[in-house]
Amino acid sequence: MAFVVVRWSLVAAGALAYVTYAGPRFPPPLRLSAAELRRDLAEARSAKAGSGAVAVAAQTTVDGATVYTANCASCHDQPTGRTPPKDALKERTADAIHLALTSGSMSMQGATLSVAEKKAVSEYLSGKSIGSASTEDAGVCAARPAPLGNLAGKPQWNGWGADTANSRYQPKPGMTAAEVPGLKLKWAFGFPGGTQAYGNPSIVAGRVFVGSDNGTVYSLDAGTGCTYWSFKADGGVRSAPSVGRVGNRDAVFIADLKANVFALDVLTGQQIWKTRVDTHAFARVTGAPTLADGKLYVPVSSVEEVPAAQPTYECCTFRGSVVALEAATGNQIWKTYTVQETPQQVGKNSKGTALWGPAGAAVWSAPTIDARRGALYIGTGNSYTGPAVKTSDSVIAMDLKSGKILWWNQATSEDAFLVGCRPGNENCPKELGPDFDFGNAPMLRSLPGGKRILVIGQKSGIVWGLDPDNDGKTVWQFKAGKGGALGGIEWGSAADEQAAYIPVSDVLAAPNEAGGLFALKLATGEKIWSTPAPKLECNSGRGCTGAQSAPVSVIPGVVFSGSIDGHMRAFSTVDGRIIWDFNTAREFETVNHVPAKGGSIDSAGPVIADGLLVTNSGYALWRGIPGNVLLAFSPK
Repeated sequence: MAFVVVRWSLVAAGALAYVTYAGPRFPPPLRLSAAELRRDLAEARSAKAGSGAVAVAAQTTVDGATVYTANCASCHDQPTGRTPPKDALKERTADAIHLALTSGSMSMQGATLSVAEKKAVSEYLSGKSIGSASTEDAGVCAARPAPLGNLAGKPQWNGWGADTANSRYQPKPGMTAAEVPGLKLKWAFGFPGGTQAYGNPSIVAGRVFVGSDNGTVYSLDAGTGCTYWSFKADGGVRSAPSVGRVGNRDAVFIADLKANVFALDVLTGQQIWKTRVDTHAFARVTGAPTLADGKLYVPVSSVEEVPAAQPTYECCTFRGSVVALEAATGNQIWKTYTVQETPQQVGKNSKGTALWGPAGAAVWSAPTIDARRGALYIGTGNSYTGPAVKTSDSVIAMDLKSGKILWWNQATSEDAFLVGCRPGNENCPKELGPDFDFGNAPMLRSLPGGKRILVIGQKSGIVWGLDPDNDGKTVWQFKAGKGGALGGIEWGSAADEQAAYIPVSDVLAAPNEAGGLFALKLATGEKIWSTPAPKLECNSGRGCTGAQSAPVSVIPGVVFSGSIDGHMRAFSTVDGRIIWDFNTAREFETVNHVPAKGGSIDSAGPVIADGLLVTNSGYALWRGIPGNVLLAFSPK
């Protein structure tokens, strides 16, 4: 099999084959019949032997439509919740579907398919061949990149939040509010074979660093978009890169959806070190590692809640965590789980599958650093098992040196949730929670008189103001969105020195009621202004919603917000007026000659530095419009 199989062993009683893993302490059980095992081994040997090998499995043509009907149609023909419909899968590459079936979120379902069946159904659903993605090497920079030199004082948006307080505020953007209405497209870069441009970009010293859904990380010239180098990680890269010093050279730090963290030489892309921060089969790094004082603080999340409702899956064993690494070496300093109890077997379901708990409380966004208190702050997601743990849907403070939990403030209790739960499913929590994760990173801001505030939005639609100097006590709360499993406040807010800017993403609400932007007073949470999402230009179909899921970003006088319908807009921080609007949901001519189009703007927010605004466009999940383009705008 193509996923992380270490050894196979046959069990005489029942003739079952167990797939075992090297890393996870509590691996998900993937069981195949002995016949299926022999079939897959025969195909694997055939593939390894090359064209000269003769194997019965290799001589049989597998029909992808038949595989789909027998194994996939029951969910994707009549999808519920987060399950994508069959038509949506056509927008993905065969490679992306195949990866999901072999080692991604659908590996439980893919475990019962042979190598040939997985290939056939991937190509059937996408309408493309595996390996057909363009690898054209156009758009390479003619000159080698110059050394970065001293980063202090150079134009940059370094990492996810622009600063370690995760404010997403750029005080020196290289453009004025008066120039924003004149922003023009400067260049476009196409991600080869991509359907989800979800990597958060960074701008540092004249370079743009960005990851992609196929795991390729790029270093681009900020002025032209030409490519200095590319590096292939082990999984997709959603998190924002950070740049810092490692010994006598500069490095860019990235993390992937296989829970790996990499340090790369900033000039060449050569790997300096690689560290896997969690060995659970479904662990990943979604939020960006935060670089501070020579250390990386890595948030660890997972997609275990996707396969966990399957009766053959041993639900659930993943626990969210933060891992502190030495930036110079990748060596682990400490690791702190958000669920303090170690998962234990709590019973079996009627199929005899072991059930475990407690589990969950993933960390979806970048940790926020508080150097004054020697602490970091994170938001956590829902529990996977009931009863919900006390640290799920919480803001947690940890000691920077030791990782010790200092305090937590739970916003929503009793939120135990799995994807695809139906009545009678023994894997599911008895009382299914609302799925009110914190997808936002906490924003740490100073107030008049020496006080401070942590501001964070939640999928419940509530914005919270917490006191970091009083054990996270709630100072205020404000209801901005309706909230829901795909609603409320999703991926990120922003805050300047006066206000917090909160985008609303009620994807499941009526399309014209799904979005909006709020400005709130930092000290009190009082509304300064709100601007509803503009009237839609569409009537129905994918992406036809005003929801604003993507992180927003702010410069003096202007806040930028993308939306699911593909628009990137600029709002006045004074009164919320829209002063610039660009529809990215179209085709673009790219500097690297890769066919590219824009789509929904979702998990990645815009970054601004040195007179440049850079944003991704394209997101195929949750009714979104697929796309594969990175866009750069400038007023000059």
